[in-house]
Formats: sequence, C-alpha cells, structure tokens
Amino acid sequence: MNGTSEELSPSAVPTAGTALDDATLSGARGFRHGAAVYGSDDEMLGIALPYLEEGLRGGDLTVLSCTAETAELIHGALGPAARGLESEAGLVLGDTRAPDVFTHLRQYAHRATQGGSRRLRVFAEVRATDDPRQLREEMRIEAVVNTVVAELQLTNLCAYDSRRLDPALVTGARETHPTLVTGAAWAPNGAYADPEEVVRGLPSFHEPLQDTPPLVAIDAAPTLPELRHRLTGALPTAVRDEEQLEDLKLGISEVAANAFRHGSRPVSGRLWSDGARVVCMITDSGTSFDDPLAGFTPAHGFDLGRGGMGLWLARKLFDHVDLFAEPTGFTVRLSTELR
Repeated sequence: MNGTSEELSPSAVPTAGTALDDATLSGARGFRHGAAVYGSDDEMLGIALPYLEEGLRGGDLTVLSCTAETAELIHGALGPAARGLESEAGLVLGDTRAPDVFTHLRQYAHRATQGGSRRLRVFAEVRATDDPRQLREEMRIEAVVNTVVAELQLTNLCAYDSRRLDPALVTGARETHPTLVTGAAWAPNGAYADPEEVVRGLPSFHEPLQDTPPLVAIDAAPTLPELRHRLTGALPTAVRDEEQLEDLKLGISEVAANAFRHGSRPVSGRLWSDGARVVCMITDSGTSFDDPLAGFTPAHGFDLGRGGMGLWLARKLFDHVDLFAEPTGFTVRLSTELR
C-alpha cells in the first residue's frame, strides 16, 4: 500500500467533523464515501444507527449490506423503524465480484432517483477474509469505487470491524476513503490517496502454478483464432463445472481478442491448472497501455453495443485479474478457483 503504516483503530479515527444531521448527507451531491472502524457491537451501533435513522427520515433508499449477525443487531436496535430498510448482499465483495458490485450500486441508485428517494444510502460491512488475494481485492475495490461511481447520488458508509478484519485492511481504509466517520461525525480524511496510485501500490502476488509446466504454451500466435483455440481447448480437462467452463472460455477469449485488437504483436499465451485453480496469462508487445482501473466498468460506458467489454467481462468471470505494464510488453493474468 502507499505509505500508510499506522493502523486505523477506533481510537485513531478523528472525532472532529460535522454531525450527521448538520451534514445533510441526504442532500449531498454525487458520491460520498466514508469509513468507520469499531471494536465492539456498541460502537458499531453508535455509528450505524444515526446514519441509518437520518437516511430513513430523509427519504433515502436505505440499504444494509452486512452479515446476518450485524443486521439482527441493527434491526433490534432500530425497532419498528427498521421496516424501512432493505438488504442486499451484492453491494460488497464476498460472493460478488467487483464489476457486479458496481452494477448493483448503479441499479439501486437508479431505483432511488426514479422512485422518489433523495439518494441511495448504503451501510456496507467489510467482509473478513484470510486469503491475501481477496484482501487485496477488497483494498482495490475500495479505491476504485471512488472513480467508477463518482457521479451516483450515493452515500456509502463502509464498516470495518477491527475484531475480525486483517489489520492491513483496516489500515488501508485511510487511503481509500475521503471521509472518516466516528459516531455521527463525518470528517475529511487527509490521508486519502489517489485511486490509481493506491491500486498501483497494492502487492502483486506470485501464482505458484506459474512455477509448474503449463498445459498450454504458445508464443507468437499467428492468429487470434489460433490463440483462442489453443488456450480454451485445454480447459475441459481441468474444469468440471460446465457453467464455469463456459465463463472461463469467454473471459480468456475476450482478453485474447484485446491483445490482438489493441496490443502489438507478437502475442503469447500460457495456461496452467492443477484441478483446483486455473491461471492464464496473455501478453502482447505493446508498452503504451497503463490504466490500473481498466475493466471495472465497460471501456465505453454501459451502452454495451459500443463494445469495450473485454476486461470488464474478465473481471466478472475470474476471481482475480492482474495487469502488468512492463517495458517489454503488456500482460493480463487471469486466475480463479475451480468449483
């Protein structure tokens, strides 16, 4: 991560700020993104309740995206007012990948404005994980969201439970949230960093499968159909789930097409699998592309008839998509667990 070494604990969050009622978050324009850290259920409720109550009073479409345990605590504390809340697990990472989180946020924000609500208001509990790859994905989505949904009428409060989360994830909240929240106070965060720089600074994990002989190795592929055929043709021996097989074929095909259409030749590809995981790398010889936020939304917007969906589809279909812009070429690495 970029330069933040001090862990963000509940006591470290600034208490100076504007009380929620005075901040009129329901009347704010565009995207508001805050982080709150807590170490007890009481602290969580002290943050969640004024935020949610203000949204319900103000006519926001107010949505919980949290564990059943947290939702039960909130509903119990709100009492009858909780009937106005909605729940949607797909607004945070977990079983939902980043492009689909952003799509769900857009759909809910559209519902809010079309249905007479002032804006969408989300209480999003960050999910615990012991997988360093997923930890990085969480940090990545928290940075990227500041760019890809910046125009939405949305207030998103990200809740970090310091009892359950990796300290690195809690620390990372300082870089990825423009606002820090304590109780009902929202305070500007001086440690907030540019999303592109945050994403560039995240660790790049070595895939152990790359140390083994690949199932497919093709250098200087003569044509796009040849590269697609060789890479996707090896998948049926490794992927048991038919639906996932088709998804992975599509993701690899789209990235291969990008390499030929937008990159420079020669183009090469590698595919590995051990029956539990698939890794695919596609490299072209271009050196000008360097956008760490690419693929979190379609390149040409959500008019899908205009194309630009290759990396976006790959991020939807694979657990992890890594981009490596190097002096010798541009590489997209796709990796996923197999069902």
